[in-house]
Amino acid sequence: MSGHTDNSIFINADIDLVWSMTNDLESWPELFTEYSSVEILEKTDTTFRFRLTMHPDESGTAWSWVSERVLDPANHKVRAYRVETGPFEYMHIEWTYVPEGTGTRMRWVQDFQMRPSAPANDEQMTNRINTNTPREMASIRDKVERAAGASAQAASQIPEQV
Repeated sequence: MSGHTDNSIFINADIDLVWSMTNDLESWPELFTEYSSVEILEKTDTTFRFRLTMHPDESGTAWSWVSERVLDPANHKVRAYRVETGPFEYMHIEWTYVPEGTGTRMRWVQDFQMRPSAPANDEQMTNRINTNTPREMASIRDKVERAAGASAQAASQIPEQV
């Protein structure tokens, strides 16, 4: 057995803003509620290897792991996987961004398998991800939409040149 999740959210903002904000790894501790720090270990034009550390959980454990993230800006897709898998046999994530109406549909699909020694099995982790992801996505949506509103307001205050 393995785990699979598929979550998406509509963000009322231009795809370029959604893309740039959600792929600015250095800002993830401000963008996500779960992460306390991000350390970029290696970087090329479109590939990032980085360490993510979460805020301590209810037992005081601050989970940390290394992931690799490969950006495909032309197609607004990201593929990521855990390099240090920890309690997972594997964890693969695909992020996609699609223009929709006045904004952008951001979607995260995660495929994984837990190790037999992990503190949760595939079904429990699926439930956990399906609980946490919509909350994180809503928080990100709110922050991106605030930034989009601030940008629109600033642009409307620029005087026209004659």
